[in-house]
Amino acid sequence: MIKTVLFDKDGTLFDFRATWGGWAASFLLELSSGDHAKAAQMAASVGFDLQDRRFEEDSVLIGGTPGDIVRQLLPYVPGVSAAGLVSRMNVMAAAAPQHEAAPLLPLLGGLRERGLALGVITNDARAPAMAHLRASGVAHCFDHIIGSDCGFGQKPGPGQLQAFMEMTGADPSETVMVGDSPHDLIAARAAGCHRVGVLTGMASRQQLAPLASVVLPDISALPAWLDAAEEARTDAA
Repeated sequence: MIKTVLFDKDGTLFDFRATWGGWAASFLLELSSGDHAKAAQMAASVGFDLQDRRFEEDSVLIGGTPGDIVRQLLPYVPGVSAAGLVSRMNVMAAAAPQHEAAPLLPLLGGLRERGLALGVITNDARAPAMAHLRASGVAHCFDHIIGSDCGFGQKPGPGQLQAFMEMTGADPSETVMVGDSPHDLIAARAAGCHRVGVLTGMASRQQLAPLASVVLPDISALPAWLDAAEEARTDAA
């Protein structure tokens, strides 16, 4: 029986393309002081097409932490420290308008009414993650929100998931991780959790299916999957 649901943030709770394409272009142009040629070079270094606002499949902007992204961009901004650039990026990211992958408040409220524990496991830093969830009015729905800067590592490592389960006493066999990227599902597998992929990020069904118990169009289909999983468990008992 599933008792805990953990969500990735970008590409799962929020639609990745709709949210981050415009933000990435604005951030890179601001960082390059409006020099489009330089911004295009910086974009290429992080796997982003500035003109088309399109992410490469392996873009560090998709699955990387703020630190990962900054390591690629630092050579283009001499005299700026890594910590300073991370801070600058986090401030701009926290202000980015988020596009919900599905209406979040009714969905999360319904999961809460089932008695489920809920969490967010993200490779984003915790401060911008909290800002996005508060802006959508759903931060209170989660027992814990764990970012890549919380001291538990980052996906695809299992440390963030393990930390949540240790904090709450959740059993991996009763926990499902919902995510849009292979990183999410690999982390969940390493932590011994069930795995649900969604297609509101950058990964295809073909990429997610070998790693997931099921691949859903988006998180709005999660309650029906939970019902079906419980029915199958009951029938097998």
